[in-house]
Amino acid sequence: MTAHGLNVSKALFSPKSVAVVGASSRKGSVGNAIFSNILLNGYTGIVYPVNPKAHGILGVRAYHTVWDLPGAVDLAVIIVPSAAVPAVLEECGEKGVKGAVVITAGFKEIGQEGLELEQKVKEALKKYNMLLIGPNCLGIINTDPGFSLNATFARSMPRQGNIAFISQSGALGVAALEYAREQNIGLSKFVSMGNKADVTETDLLMAFKDDPQTDVILLYLEELADPKGFIEQARDITGDVQHKKPILAIKSGRTAEGAKAASSHTGALASSDEAYDAVFIESGVLRVESLEELFDYAQAFANQPLPKDNRVAIVTNAGGPGIMATDVCIRRGLKLARLTEETTKKLRAELPPTANIHNPIDVIGDAKSERYKSALNFVLEDKNVDGVIVISTPQLMTDLQAIAKTVVETAQNTEKPILSCFMATEDISETLRILDEEHVPHYLFPEAAARAMATMAEYAWWVHRPRTKVRNFANVRKDQAKQVIDRAKKEGRAFLPEPEAHAVLQAYGFPVLKSKLAVNLEEALAAAEDIGFPVVVKIVSPQILHKIDVGGVKVNIQTKGELRKAYQNLMASIKGNRPDAEIWGVFVQKMAENGKETIIGMNRDPHFGPILLFGLGGIYVELFKDVSFRIAPLRELGARRMIRQIRGYKMFEGFRGEPPSDTEAIAECLQRLSQLVIDCDEIDELDINPLIVYNEGDGAVVVDARILLK
Repeated sequence: MTAHGLNVSKALFSPKSVAVVGASSRKGSVGNAIFSNILLNGYTGIVYPVNPKAHGILGVRAYHTVWDLPGAVDLAVIIVPSAAVPAVLEECGEKGVKGAVVITAGFKEIGQEGLELEQKVKEALKKYNMLLIGPNCLGIINTDPGFSLNATFARSMPRQGNIAFISQSGALGVAALEYAREQNIGLSKFVSMGNKADVTETDLLMAFKDDPQTDVILLYLEELADPKGFIEQARDITGDVQHKKPILAIKSGRTAEGAKAASSHTGALASSDEAYDAVFIESGVLRVESLEELFDYAQAFANQPLPKDNRVAIVTNAGGPGIMATDVCIRRGLKLARLTEETTKKLRAELPPTANIHNPIDVIGDAKSERYKSALNFVLEDKNVDGVIVISTPQLMTDLQAIAKTVVETAQNTEKPILSCFMATEDISETLRILDEEHVPHYLFPEAAARAMATMAEYAWWVHRPRTKVRNFANVRKDQAKQVIDRAKKEGRAFLPEPEAHAVLQAYGFPVLKSKLAVNLEEALAAAEDIGFPVVVKIVSPQILHKIDVGGVKVNIQTKGELRKAYQNLMASIKGNRPDAEIWGVFVQKMAENGKETIIGMNRDPHFGPILLFGLGGIYVELFKDVSFRIAPLRELGARRMIRQIRGYKMFEGFRGEPPSDTEAIAECLQRLSQLVIDCDEIDELDINPLIVYNEGDGAVVVDARILLK
């Protein structure tokens, strides 16, 4: 839903004239606050107050209706009761207004009545080809001096900057504006989206992609209107356009809201929050946990170059803060740069004997600006250093302003990022002003600086990552898979017993074990003879999803005699546990050799589509929940990153002398799964558990599979 995206910037953020419909002279009212903010914050265009009962507002002549306005109107800001909004939009449409911001609440957020009213709003927009922000929002801001538009009821206008902030919550938007003002952080644009009846976050991303005033985009989201469109636009902005821009997001709600009862492991594990994580990872969006983190990272991106790699040097005048920064750096994926011998020689020559010349470099508590300058220059010249965190704790002999001047002078002469931490609690406003004016980000605690540097390195990897495509396998037989699925649907079945599930997987080129359905003991014996011992025998019934729970699986059967006994015990167990079940027979399967058990699967979410899963498999999958997720279709790099993302990945690298596992075989299975669930949208849930992976070059095999249809 991004048809409007390219026109948003012109219609909403660059108006030459604004009508405030519902402007008021009553102090404390929203209509008064918005009109005041537009009028008194330097808006460069014409602003018209519209109020049927007023002759003038704040000294400006008021008009009774939009029709009465003497000139053309580009943007209407509407603050009338909700029931009157559709009629006002009709007036605006007839007047030729192309953009509107509806501040008023009382729409879909209040229930069915409000939903019907919001539908009328949409009809008016469609009729007149208007764009709309809201309803139920705080408004919009454009700090570009060419417009200087503050169409919100927030308390103040942020200073001009290069950070755009998009918020779904008006209250959170207010908090963000207050925080930015308190921290002296400049913004380029601010948008409170409200109900997103028309313009969505995806449209706004399209608008800000080419905005020359915006270098960083911040998001507060409660839900995505169009996940697929969001991925496409965000991926383009963060990594593929010429002027790439980092996107940082807070997504509220880390619970599995709306999750349905699921019969598969994948369905049970794939909550909406995991889906959002997958969306952000696939689109290069950096997810953060708090408003403070959001702006901490934004300042780094907005003011410093990206590191070329993840090797960081720390320069400090106190050992403890240096260690604290080091711990966070390592936990967040950075490496302490190994300084060259030349650098350590220079440091040894310039620093006191008590100084630590190895990273983190401790210039000792009595360090003045000259000592900082030497240390910073030496480490920045080192080819093994990609970025520097400089820390200063106040001592009696410390001149923080002089150190700050040294830091900014050094930053001006390097293409490597520098982040600073001045750990002072007294008034150091002049020190911070020096840093702000020269665009050196500063943090109160070393952990915050380390997290910001790690996030920059994470984004730098994304920008320079190898580009891969969605792989479509030619050796698949879609028609055969569809035949199996269609037959089950005609019979009114939503569950594919294992022979059918394996047939579907085999049609898509998965490495399935040799197997055969046997309807009686004689056929089972013949099948085992043909397959070759040892074998596994599993019950086949359209009513039994969890075979182990009812004693429906017998493994490691070595001889015909063992098979007879296993068959009899299996049938007796099913008769005792599920006497009502329709038995199709038994599934005789080649016993898989030992390997590492993994799980791959899919759950089809009504909002996100197919959500793919990978993790450690077997019976402990839901206990440990060591899994990763992506949205199909899956790219080659995405499949490899899914595997590397889990905590247990080291076991595939060759843990404690073991040979490495065939992760490329897992990656291929994930890509085949992606193609299968895109082709066959009748599949609602799918588990392959376990998928046993062998040593590198030896592949993987599907041992057990479960497929449920919509």
